[in-house]
Amino acid sequence: MNKTVNINLAGIFFHIDEDAYLKLQRYLEAIKRSFTDSQGQSEIISDIEHRIAELFNERVQNEKQVIRIKEVDDVITIMGQPEDYLVDDEIFEDEPKTSYHRNSRSNSSSSKKFYRDTDNSYVGGVSSGLAHYFGIDPIWIRIIWIVLIFGAGTGVLLYILLWVLVPEAKTTSEKITMTGAPVNISNIEKKIKDGFDSVSQSVSDTVKNVDLPKQGQKIKSSSKSFFDTIGDIIMFFFKVFAKFIGIILIIVGAATLISLLIFCMSLGAIDIIHFPGLDIFEAANAANTPVWLISLIALFAIGVPFFFVFYLGLKILINNLKSIGNVAKFTLLGLWLMAIIGSIVIGVRQASEHAYDATVTTKEQLDIKASDTLTLAVVGNTLYSKQFGRHSNVFRPVYDDNDNKLIYSTDVRLIVRSTKDSLASIHIEKTAEGRNYKEAKLRSQEIDYSYDIKNNRLELDGFLTTAFENKFRDQEIEVTLYLPEGTILYAEENTYSYHRNSSYYNDILDNGMENQYLEITNNGVKCLDCPIDDEFKVKVDIDDDETGLRIDEDGIEIKTEGTRLKIDEDGIDAKSVNVKVNIGEDGIEITSEDN
Repeated sequence: MNKTVNINLAGIFFHIDEDAYLKLQRYLEAIKRSFTDSQGQSEIISDIEHRIAELFNERVQNEKQVIRIKEVDDVITIMGQPEDYLVDDEIFEDEPKTSYHRNSRSNSSSSKKFYRDTDNSYVGGVSSGLAHYFGIDPIWIRIIWIVLIFGAGTGVLLYILLWVLVPEAKTTSEKITMTGAPVNISNIEKKIKDGFDSVSQSVSDTVKNVDLPKQGQKIKSSSKSFFDTIGDIIMFFFKVFAKFIGIILIIVGAATLISLLIFCMSLGAIDIIHFPGLDIFEAANAANTPVWLISLIALFAIGVPFFFVFYLGLKILINNLKSIGNVAKFTLLGLWLMAIIGSIVIGVRQASEHAYDATVTTKEQLDIKASDTLTLAVVGNTLYSKQFGRHSNVFRPVYDDNDNKLIYSTDVRLIVRSTKDSLASIHIEKTAEGRNYKEAKLRSQEIDYSYDIKNNRLELDGFLTTAFENKFRDQEIEVTLYLPEGTILYAEENTYSYHRNSSYYNDILDNGMENQYLEITNNGVKCLDCPIDDEFKVKVDIDDDETGLRIDEDGIEIKTEGTRLKIDEDGIDAKSVNVKVNIGEDGIEITSEDN
């Protein structure tokens, strides 16, 4: 039965077998003797003890496990014996010396780990850490960051995530591990001595450039300069500003996370209880993505960055805030990346369902001839919606009389044009979208739309319907009514919102022409019951060079050989070979060429 000793090594508590303890003690004393005359002895010994504690901690499964001689031997094998490293200060000179000798050990190698290198950093040490990890110059990493920030626009968020997630290389062993070198006695000593040499060189350069008499006079005159005071004031306000930023980050992060959780929980509840408003989402959900999956993706895609915003605010306010751990950080980062990829996939699938559009056209002649009077009206269906008119942009799931689920839309456009044919005709274009032309055309064919004509009264449906399984794919109807020249058209008031068309559609029926009897002319209409003083626009444009007749919105002009008659808003202007008559607001003027 062996005695057990409790030791505190680099701030970590261990149970160790007495024989193992004695061997470890002899090993540490031998290391101390080998560094008796070395610069930075205490720091070297401290880092070696810290590394030994890390190796012991990796081999301890629980707090009650006792370290035996086997574990001590394993650690000594990794760290190496002091006599294996004939270390001298000269090895740190530029010229290699033959006095340095190292017995290589295959099991002393160390795997490279990703840390932030704050010793060579401009902001957070992320670029320097990545450069060590990939073995390249940090300038290339910084160029990539510039491209991501100003090109793709995602560099800032990614840099902040790495800044928060990746730990800083603080200890000597971590800094050695960051470069991929084995963490042993030789490398620990070399790393520390490199630091001392760098500091000594910096101090030496500073001392060389200092005017000692002048600086001594300044020190005597004042223990603290004016600029030091200004610097302290600036640092104070900077710290206050940083705390203020931390508070803002906490508020923004917390508010976003709470709102996001409420939103996602509400979506989940809606999906479970089949809330009626969910039908609209299902009809527009082209990718057929489950609601719970969309809420989960939104939670991680948006929630993870704002969680780290909240965490960064806490880090700014609380200096000694305990880390959430690398496992949690990289787990959240992985979930965020999967959520981003999932949202991209859903977005691509959603967009692909609207990639193609197809139109199916039906044409039919109407028993309406020139000189007939046609009454035009648009009707709705109160069973589906009480809102009427294309301007209301209604789109919703509905049920018909047989309780069949349909998609209802008021996306119907009315166009009226003149024709030289003897009979009127109606053209109905049904348009829909799909992931390919075949699916788009099939959806177009499955649009239900109808009209009714009786006793020279044409009633058009102001809506369209389609089976709910077809989903919403921008289904729309375009009704073009061709009327023979000479036909009389009476458009009722309810047609107003359906023929509010731009000039692109060449629609001869303008807004404001409702409830008027209109005679169809060549590419226009003529109002038959408009008051004389009404400013009703007559769409007519005649320009015949042979007869010398021109009629347009500016007026009427008749030209013959030697004679011209012009009637416009300025009055009447008549001119013959010898006499010119001008009748305007100023009176009547008659002139003769003889005069």
